[in-house]
Amino acid sequence: MRGQVYRSTGSWYTVRTDEGKILQARIKGRFRTEDITSTNPVSVGDWVELELGSEGDPAATIMVIHDRRNNINRQSPAHRMQQHIVASNVDQSVIVATLREPRTSQGFIDRFLVSCEANHVPAIIVLNKLDLYRAKEQEKLLEWKSMYEAIGYRLLSVSGKTNEGMDPLRGMLAGKVTLMSGHSGVGKSTLINLLIPELGLKTQDVSGWSGKGMHTTTFAEMHDLPFPGKIIDTPGMREFGIIDISRQELSHYFPEMRDRLQGCQFNNCLHLDEPECAIKEAVTMGDIHVERYVSYCSILETISEGKWK
Repeated sequence: MRGQVYRSTGSWYTVRTDEGKILQARIKGRFRTEDITSTNPVSVGDWVELELGSEGDPAATIMVIHDRRNNINRQSPAHRMQQHIVASNVDQSVIVATLREPRTSQGFIDRFLVSCEANHVPAIIVLNKLDLYRAKEQEKLLEWKSMYEAIGYRLLSVSGKTNEGMDPLRGMLAGKVTLMSGHSGVGKSTLINLLIPELGLKTQDVSGWSGKGMHTTTFAEMHDLPFPGKIIDTPGMREFGIIDISRQELSHYFPEMRDRLQGCQFNNCLHLDEPECAIKEAVTMGDIHVERYVSYCSILETISEGKWK
C-alpha cells in the first residue's frame, strides 16, 4: 500500500494512503542500520510503501522509501557531521523572515537559498510583520526587494496582523507543494492560520527579554490548503547550517555568480584573493551586490573540506 508522509515526530509517522486513509506508522528496523546519511531516514513529503499491522499491533510499517524527486536538507543541530532532511518532494520553498521582532539576518536567508539552489528547489522570500516596520525597515525592505529580485528570487511583504499581502501569497502557493520555514517568532504559524483557519495552530509572542521567537511548532507536518496545494510547516530554526557543499561549489549556488564563473582566471577560484577574478570585479562594478558577496564569504568560512557522513 502506497502513501505519503504527512507528519514526522521522530519515531512515528502519519501517512495518508492513496485511498485517503490516515495511518500511524513506524519504520522497518533495517532503516536504522542501513547506510543512511541523514539523522531522519524518513521525512515529510516522502512517498512510502506500507505493510498493514495486525489486530494486536494496528500500527503500519514503512517497508520502502521511494526515491525522492528533491529534498531540502541542512546541517543537523545535534550531529554536526550529519544532515537533517527538512522535507522532500516539494515544488517550491518559502522562507518567512522579518526585519523586526525578531530581525532575520541576511546570512540566514542566504544559507537557506543556497540549500534550495543546491537541491533545485525554487525559493520565495516572504517578509512578515509589515505592520511593525518603521522608516529604516521600509528602507531595508526596498533594498532587499531590489537585490533579490534582480537575481531571480520573488520577495513578498505581508502582515499576518492586517492581512496585507495574503492574497498574492495564496496565489504563489496555489497548485504547489510548498515548504515553509524560518526562525522562531517570525509569524509562520500566524500566516498558516490565515491560510488554513480551521487548523488553529498555536502562536506565541516574541520573548520580550531576548527578542527571539518562542517555538510553537515542534515537528514537521504537511497540511492540505483549502485550495489546490499543500504546505509543509516546520519547526522554527535558530540557524541553517550548510552541508554537503564544497568550497569550490558554493559560488555555483549564488545565481549572480554562476553565470560569471567562466570569466575567472583559475577554474578553482574561490573569489577571495585570486587575481583576475570575475566575481570580485563584478562586485567592484556593482553588478553583484556587496552584501551578497559578504554572505558568500561568511558561508565559505564555515565550510570545511571534511567528508559528511
